[in-house]
Amino acid sequence: MGREIAHKSKRLVVSGYYGFDNSGDEAVLQSILFALKEQGEAAGINIEPVVLSANPQRTREMYGVEACHRMKVPDLFRAIRSSDGLISGGGSLLQDATSSRTIPYYLLVLKLAQWMRKPTFIYSQGIGPVNNPRFFSWIRSTFKKCAMITVRDQESANLIGRMGVPASSVSVVPDPVMGLPLRGEAASGKAVAADASGETGRVPVVGVSVRFWNADRSELDALAEALRAVMDSRRVEVRLLPFHLPSDEEASAYVAERLSPAGEGGDVRIVRGVTHPQDMLAEVSACDVLVGMRLHSLIYAASQFVPMVGVSYDPKIDQFLARLGMKAAASTQSFDAASVAAEIGQLLDGRHEWADGKKAAIDRLKKEAQLPAQQIMQFYR
Repeated sequence: MGREIAHKSKRLVVSGYYGFDNSGDEAVLQSILFALKEQGEAAGINIEPVVLSANPQRTREMYGVEACHRMKVPDLFRAIRSSDGLISGGGSLLQDATSSRTIPYYLLVLKLAQWMRKPTFIYSQGIGPVNNPRFFSWIRSTFKKCAMITVRDQESANLIGRMGVPASSVSVVPDPVMGLPLRGEAASGKAVAADASGETGRVPVVGVSVRFWNADRSELDALAEALRAVMDSRRVEVRLLPFHLPSDEEASAYVAERLSPAGEGGDVRIVRGVTHPQDMLAEVSACDVLVGMRLHSLIYAASQFVPMVGVSYDPKIDQFLARLGMKAAASTQSFDAASVAAEIGQLLDGRHEWADGKKAAIDRLKKEAQLPAQQIMQFYR
């Protein structure tokens, strides 16, 4: 007779960069919610998530979960007070490159939960850069009171180690988005890329995820030159995939205008208005090659066995590619258009060989992406 598991409920607040129409961060949230549900069911625990969001109504509608405003203090207090714990992550929450207010906000949310004696969990975060050394002691004191610390790369583990967080308390795991399934799949199931390469007369699709970075737009000019060279050498469709709305749509339009006098149309298309992460995942899965500046565009591609060409603007791009034994083809500071065009062409010709060669590493990352949720369930059991 099989062992019966008595189901119990745990209410967990999830803190992160949610509700801002950033497909990558929304994918992080969706992936965490899937993993908590799946691992909770395996452990006999019913997880009731409460998401801290900049747009609670939209978050409720997209994911069917409870949500409250991340900046409304009374709502924040009530959510944490009525919870059984707080998850902080994933994504790059603890960094001061974009704002000096980012680290204090996320640490304050953690401190508030700890003050209320709620267990806190760091879920697959990418830590850094942390340029202001005064944040070191803040992060160290907060992390030392956490029930679980998982980071998404060794560089993050090394950084918090230098801050004084014991290495024995830190686990390195993949970005949670490696576990994001296509619609209708289980989160832990093996994704199979959409393979339309056998369709007669089908035009190969080069997916492109860009963002603004250099003030002079030199990196986007160079990328457009590379894509133009590919289009001149073979028939392809360039499909621009904006991950952060509306800014990435503007960056995509900038590239499209340099590929075609009319911008969009013909073999150049911008996929507009996609906000749900699984919808964007489906778009990426339909590509034959993905050229990405956004980290999560590359993670989407890897999870669907789509060959990728990384353009680095941040160490997190290089760190992810390294886990697959790859290097960025270019960076925002050094971009050889001819070299990038050649790499796109090689991957278009050798897509299946690339997927076969990376399968073991990708399958391992997808499996390990479930580890933080498993550890949380072990804590509550």
